Amino acid sequence: MRLTALVIGSVQGVGYRRYVQRYARDLNLSGSAENLLDGRVEVVAEGAPADLERLLHWLRRGPPHARVEEVQVQYSEATGLRDFHTY
Repeated sequence: MRLTALVIGSVQGVGYRRYVQRYARDLNLSGSAENLLDGRVEVVAEGAPADLERLLHWLRRGPPHARVEEVQVQYSEATGLRDFHTY
């Protein structure tokens, strides 16, 4: 399964992508976290549904200096991503 999440709030410049990467790798998820020009972070992750739900719970909370206001979520079929990258 594939999760695509757009994270809205104060989530750039606070280590959000690196925290997502570390947590996703701990859950054996593949994908990426990328800063978007409009201030959001896009997270794409593939893996087991239960692990994606764990990641989503974490995305809504974020690291200590982040302020997550909203997470927009979409699910789709996995495409075979490997490892977890930040951009």
